[in-house]
Amino acid sequence: MASTVMVKVPRIKLGSQGLEVSKQGLGCMGMSSNYGPPKPEPDMIALIHHAIASGITFLDTSDVYGPHTNELLIGKALTGGLREKVQIATKFGISRKDGKMKISGDPKYVRAACEASLKRLNIDCIDLYYAHRIDTSVPIEITMGELKKLVEEGKIKYVGLSEASASTIRRAHAIHPLTAVQMEWSLWSRDLEEEIVPTCRELGIGIVPYSPLGRGFFSAGPKLIENLSEGDNRKTFPRFHPENLESNKLVFERVSEMATKKGCTPSQLALAWVHHQGDDVCPIPGTTKIENLNQNIQALSVKLTPEEMAELESFASVDVVKGDRHVFMESTWINSETPPLSSWKPE
Repeated sequence: MASTVMVKVPRIKLGSQGLEVSKQGLGCMGMSSNYGPPKPEPDMIALIHHAIASGITFLDTSDVYGPHTNELLIGKALTGGLREKVQIATKFGISRKDGKMKISGDPKYVRAACEASLKRLNIDCIDLYYAHRIDTSVPIEITMGELKKLVEEGKIKYVGLSEASASTIRRAHAIHPLTAVQMEWSLWSRDLEEEIVPTCRELGIGIVPYSPLGRGFFSAGPKLIENLSEGDNRKTFPRFHPENLESNKLVFERVSEMATKKGCTPSQLALAWVHHQGDDVCPIPGTTKIENLNQNIQALSVKLTPEEMAELESFASVDVVKGDRHVFMESTWINSETPPLSSWKPE
């Protein structure tokens, strides 16, 4: 396995507006929601403190995680002078009512969501504020206009989009510069490479891959599903359905074989592949265990040749991986377009 000597986490510039973050971030969602019941608060605060002490300073949350409880957790974890040591990214736009998801990019909603997140996080300014999903009923120019105002008022420093199409990214960036685009990117989720990555690089926008370990698949393989607790929403993802998992386990087996040769774990190998995409890329693997966090940091020391990168990619090519990367109900808001600005009639 990879050396247990602590690796120094480098710093990178994310985007071209001045935001500097650790080269690897920490996705905080699973501490409070989505992946089974909330984890004990003292343990999660200890984990966040350990991450910061280890050099990971980029914390990713959203108002919908919990909902609200993940932001509250981070607010509690950052008391006592720690706020100044981190960059906080949070998101707005997804709400759940009566079990249904609603996406909103309306200016009033954007402002109210920002004010509420500031209170829960117990901070004066959000470092990076993303639209979590794109509202297909509101022109992106209208949503960005409000975000621009929030920057001017000092309530947020930098703006991002999550799961946006290339043309939406261009339209948004023309209103106010985007610092980052957050997308799923891992060995087996690569649909952003054709249009979104080149668009971000052309415009000087950083890329923040979420689920860089395939929602835990590259950590545990097919046995991940056997060990999921009640209420873990990964059970609903198509790639984890039994008919797809049988094929997908071959992907994990091949990655595991290569990891053994490299002297690292499969998850370190998969994460190293994401890191090797460039210095404008900052993955945010999530975890609820200090041991896993340490392993994820070790991935920064795994070096891959272009030949090894290509070999890894062949293990998880589009024709090999079975099942969509997201659940059906989310598909409406993946890479979707907003209407033209000329069509907008405010209420």
